[in-house]
Amino acid sequence: MLEVKGIDNGIVIDHIGSGKGIKIFNLLFASTETPVVLLMNVKSQLLGSKDIIKVENVYEVDLDLLGLIDPKITVNVIKDGKLSSKTRATIPTTIKGGMKCHNPRCITHSDDYAIPEFTLIKANGKLEYECSFCEEITIYKL
Repeated sequence: MLEVKGIDNGIVIDHIGSGKGIKIFNLLFASTETPVVLLMNVKSQLLGSKDIIKVENVYEVDLDLLGLIDPKITVNVIKDGKLSSKTRATIPTTIKGGMKCHNPRCITHSDDYAIPEFTLIKANGKLEYECSFCEEITIYKL
C-alpha cells in the first residue's frame, strides 16, 4: 500500500473528482518551485475514488477556479501539522479573467485592457456565463 506523509504547513486540496487532479495541478502548480504531491484514484467512501493535492508552504489557492472544476472540492489549511481551516469551493457567480468570451467580435479579443468578466446565469448540468461586455452566453469548458 502506498503511504504519503502529511504536511506540516501548507494546503491539502481534497475531494477532487477522480481524474480532475491533474487539471488542477497543471493550471495552478505545474511551474511552482514548491513541493507538490498529486494523489490520483484514492479510495473514498463519499466519492468512490478521488484525487488529492498536497502543497507545502502555500496557504492560498484560487477557490473560483476550483469551484469551476469541481464544486465538491475542499481546501484544508494546515499549520504546524494541525488543521487550521477548511473551506469548500463553490461555483463562482462572477468570473474576471480566466475565461474567453465565445463571441469572436467581443472587445475582449481585440483590446488588451478589456479583461473578460462574466456572470453566472445557469448552472444546470453545464455552467453558462454572460459576458459583461457583449452579453454573449459562454459555456464554461475546462
